[in-house]
Amino acid sequence: MQRAKRIAAIPPYLFAEIDKLKAAARARGVDVIDLGIGDPDKPTPEHVVEALAAAARDPATHRYPPYEGLSELKQAIARWYDERYGVKLDPENEVLVLIGSKEGIAHVFWAFVDPGDVTLVPDPAYPVYRTGTLLAGGRPYTMPLTPERGFLPDLTAVEPEVAEQAKLLFLNYPNNPTAAVAPPEFFAEVVDFARRHNIIVCHDFAYCETTFDGYRAPSFLATPGAKEVGIEFNSLSKPYNMTGWRVGFAVGNKEVLAALSIIKTNVDSGVFDAVQLAARAALTGPQDIIERMNKIYTGRRNVIIQGLNSLGWRLEPTKATFYVWAPVPAGYTSKEFAALLLEQAGVNVAPGNGYGEQGEGFFRIALTVDEDRLAEAVKRLRQAGITFAGKR
Repeated sequence: MQRAKRIAAIPPYLFAEIDKLKAAARARGVDVIDLGIGDPDKPTPEHVVEALAAAARDPATHRYPPYEGLSELKQAIARWYDERYGVKLDPENEVLVLIGSKEGIAHVFWAFVDPGDVTLVPDPAYPVYRTGTLLAGGRPYTMPLTPERGFLPDLTAVEPEVAEQAKLLFLNYPNNPTAAVAPPEFFAEVVDFARRHNIIVCHDFAYCETTFDGYRAPSFLATPGAKEVGIEFNSLSKPYNMTGWRVGFAVGNKEVLAALSIIKTNVDSGVFDAVQLAARAALTGPQDIIERMNKIYTGRRNVIIQGLNSLGWRLEPTKATFYVWAPVPAGYTSKEFAALLLEQAGVNVAPGNGYGEQGEGFFRIALTVDEDRLAEAVKRLRQAGITFAGKR
């Protein structure tokens, strides 16, 4: 059986590999504390579940949904963006409902990237930016994210000839995996760069509401001129604990969304109407879940950062996302250190090199278990003699 050439360059998906390692450890009887995957552990708000149940009982929702999404949901998305970010959107032309933002991110490459075309992709980053480029036959050009620059790409370092060839520029702030945030002036620089080189900006805003200590993440689309050059992907997964529901949206430039819609209408039939009506309930209903979850994540962040710092790390409190991005001790690769934690402490983390070459030397912790389990993870590291001092 011969596979298509387009998947030959695609590495195994990071989290699928992590699942195999966890399963093997559990088969050995290890009580694994899983800090690897960013999947919120708290339930979806009850009023959202009730909205789904009520809608699912209505036979009118059992037919094919509109390809671009229910008007009711698109209007709710536009209001939500206006109220939270001051961004005005035309719900009919500047909002597109997705089967989770990952689906839209993967498909936007098919709408704009021909074989051999260049995309500008941050590294480390959510793996789909790179694999989406490769599946469309494109050539990902790496923009390194380094601690020295606050994990912001240096657009001036992109060679002029590469910039002129590039079709898409992907960004993600608040950032996965580094938890970095971007100031408005950086987004202004991005708009100018995109205008000069005729590049479409795709901003992944999935962690928009997961912020701490009074920080509020700005929308890229709030930047003057941003809607002229790009779109923003968003999702209900993180703010409303709805990862399994698979509903998200893209907003912004209507021409970009129209092209993305052509791909979608040919490969999927939209999101189940009942799920869309539940999503509307999430966006228009009580918003206290966001503050409540952020308080929970703040406590968890403090446990991990204080705990790792007590073992020799020197980490600053993060402002957003539910991740902690930390350097591995001297003498280890990212993969070796992740394996060490799993084997000697029963703690699962994501090795940084799974997010790109620039992620080598780091590991990511997801704050998606209770504080007592996080404290237990730190305790296990201490008992195993695992510190930032490096190999014993």
